[in-house]
Amino acid sequence: MSFVIKETYLTYIYHSGFNYGSTKVQKVGDDRLLKKFLKILLVVFVILANMFYNDLSYADDISDDEPIDYLFNQESVEAVGKNIPKISAGAAIVIDVASGRVLYEKNAYTRRSIASTTKIMTAIVAIENGKENEDVIVSKKAASISGSQVNLQEGKTYKLGDLLYAMMLRSGNDAAIAIAEHVGGSEEAFAEMMNRKAAEIGATNTNFVTPHGLDNPQHYSTPYDLALITQYALRNEKFCKIVGTKASTFMGSNITNTNEMLSLYPGADGVKTGYTGQAGRCLVTSATHDGWRVISVVLNCSSRSVRAQSSKTLLDYAFNNYKSREYLKEGQRISDIKLHKGLEDNIPLYSDRDISIPLKEEEAAKLETIYNFSGEIEAPVKIYSKVGTIDYRLDGKLLASADIITHNEIGRKDFYFYFNKIFKSWTGLVRGK
Repeated sequence: MSFVIKETYLTYIYHSGFNYGSTKVQKVGDDRLLKKFLKILLVVFVILANMFYNDLSYADDISDDEPIDYLFNQESVEAVGKNIPKISAGAAIVIDVASGRVLYEKNAYTRRSIASTTKIMTAIVAIENGKENEDVIVSKKAASISGSQVNLQEGKTYKLGDLLYAMMLRSGNDAAIAIAEHVGGSEEAFAEMMNRKAAEIGATNTNFVTPHGLDNPQHYSTPYDLALITQYALRNEKFCKIVGTKASTFMGSNITNTNEMLSLYPGADGVKTGYTGQAGRCLVTSATHDGWRVISVVLNCSSRSVRAQSSKTLLDYAFNNYKSREYLKEGQRISDIKLHKGLEDNIPLYSDRDISIPLKEEEAAKLETIYNFSGEIEAPVKIYSKVGTIDYRLDGKLLASADIITHNEIGRKDFYFYFNKIFKSWTGLVRGK
């Protein structure tokens, strides 16, 4: 948004006169000089107004002091029963952390500005490529960034671990740039690291330009990609500890997490808020009930209360309508299979992973378990060899799959085996005579 004053207003001021201090400027003297003065005054006004507005629109995670506690004292009407909930967020998704199954989606694959939810990727890349006790020297660029800050001082040294807390709890843009420059060498090089990690995770509809997420047309993601990135990040214990922290200290001052869900939603244990004028209010939340963890993402919300209400509704819907059901454990014995020309006749088979799938009651009754392996395999067999898969399908759609593997190494009956067998038989006959 920009402030614009039309020429008619200038004409009105010009003909009517205006007060500046105690001196009334009249339409006298050099008309051209007066018009020039008015235009200069207008330019100054527009610049100052736009500076004020842009500073506000880029101010990430500003607290609007809107009371939201009351939202969590009642059950989400939209999440009761089996109906798909309706929310006010512009785009959203809910996924199961273990399987990645999508439980709800709304415009989930459309590119959008993501504000400070960007810092989820910033944090995991920094954690994987740096150490908490490393010294980070703050540059002028980091110290002067706009938006939310933790007031880092140019030239001062901070610990990487402390900056991670400052970035993820208070959403410090200055901390994000300091981290990026330290880990990547520059903000641009760090963005390349972020994009490589996104591609590795499978977030193919995402592009990072900065470590903080201030509005940039080339900086975007989708609810689905953000959920994938968060799913990956939550595998890291350090990341989980940081994003689940409600309050901490930074340079002797208390800092509290901007994520309202941590204090208001039962079982909430992360992850990150965000806000810019273009992105609106954003929130990525993880929550765990009875050992089952889900991720919700809401983008482009009009207010903090809409952000919180949308997140609560989606989490309530997931926990009220789905149940995580365990079907396999890693190392669980599946079956035995015959070995052709093996030194043993059979070999046991095992699952290579845990399989848990969130399902509604009616879905659980229709789930198909499909075993894909032959009745016999050829020897020799090496340890941890894959011999097939177990697929779990619902209405023809693959929800989860595990590899069927061996835990033993078994050799093949070769020429020497048969020669030795014949020799032993011949020796036995000779001795028998």
